[in-house]
Amino acid sequence: MREETWTAWKRLTFEYDGLRYIGSFAPLFVHQYSQAWFDFRGRRDKFADYFQNSVIATDVHRRFCLELGKQYSDYSDDLWGITASDSNQGYVIWGGPPATGPIDGTVVPSAAGGSLPFQPQAALRVLKTIRSRYGAAWSKYGFVNAFNPLTNWYDSDVIGIDTGITMLMAENLRTGFVWNTFMKTAEAQRGMQRAGLNKY
Repeated sequence: MREETWTAWKRLTFEYDGLRYIGSFAPLFVHQYSQAWFDFRGRRDKFADYFQNSVIATDVHRRFCLELGKQYSDYSDDLWGITASDSNQGYVIWGGPPATGPIDGTVVPSAAGGSLPFQPQAALRVLKTIRSRYGAAWSKYGFVNAFNPLTNWYDSDVIGIDTGITMLMAENLRTGFVWNTFMKTAEAQRGMQRAGLNKY
């Protein structure tokens, strides 16, 4: 892709609760999967520091869920997180802000799990809450894909990609091993250079 094409891409700016960030109308996972392997910390292009952008976007999502607590009493500082997942009606692409999909109080553990490097204390609090208070949300393979405490619905599936993002981001928070290993490759270094993501 030619360099001038990169600058033509639109970067949508959102504002919520006084916080501004670059985002999209996609669920929270867009901030997670794009950074599971690539380490954007301390790098930026001429538009943004995308790691810090995801820190803000994740905090915005947490605040959005707290606001939803007025409608769905299960959402709190101890229990938040909505991203594309199973539901008792099938697969749903939901999240926000702005509110997307038929939000109904369902909690998606990988929303917090994939956010561990961005909001460590807040995300760990959620995962500990799920593990300690919602036994049916934990299986021998890890967290179920989703559950709804208000309706007592618990998914029977544990989905690899969502367990995977939780594991990758947990290790990135813990030691940085995934980031450090991947970023040593010539391909990753060349990709960062060509994307204009330079250390600062």
